[in-house]
Amino acid sequence: MSGLVNALLIVAVVAVVIVRQFRARPVNTGRRWWLLPAILAVVALREPAILDAHHRTESALLLGTELLVGLGMGAAWAWTTKIWTEPDGVVWTKSTKASGMVWLGGLLLRVGLFALGAALGVHQDSSALMLGLAILLGVRSGILVWRAQSLHAAPSAGRPARAYRDGMAPVIRKEGV
Repeated sequence: MSGLVNALLIVAVVAVVIVRQFRARPVNTGRRWWLLPAILAVVALREPAILDAHHRTESALLLGTELLVGLGMGAAWAWTTKIWTEPDGVVWTKSTKASGMVWLGGLLLRVGLFALGAALGVHQDSSALMLGLAILLGVRSGILVWRAQSLHAAPSAGRPARAYRDGMAPVIRKEGV
C-alpha cells in the first residue's frame, strides 16, 4: 500500500473510532474486539519501509517509542472511559473529556516524535503510525472488554454500576422502537 493510502486509512479509522467512542454505546463482550487492531497491524507490518534502511537504530527507537505511546494512550483512554450497567444488565461505555485530553496528548507526542525523526534525518513511513494505532485500539478494546466483563460478574443490587469514579451519574437510556 502506498503512503497516501495508509495515511487515508489511518485518518478514516481514527475519525470513525473517535466519533463512535464519544457517544454512549453498548459494549458487546462477545464480539471480535481484536479484529480491527489485528488487520491494521498486519497491513502495517507488510510494509518494507517500516524501518529506515539508512538509519536502522534511530528508526527502530522511534518505532519502539511510537508503540509505547500507543500502549500508554490505549490504556489511558480505556481507563478514562465511563462504563456502567443499565438496569437490564447491558454494559454501556462513553469516552469522557479526560479521554479527549488523552487523544490530544497522544497527538502532541506523535508530532514530537515525527519532528525528532525529521531532525535526525530518519525517513518515517505511515506504517509505523498505523502499527501504533493498532496497539492503541487493541489495548483500549481489551481493557474495556475486561472492565465490562467484571461489571457483569458483580452487578450492584439493581442499580447501575460505575467503573470510572469521576462523579458522573449513570445515564438511564430508553430506546425508541
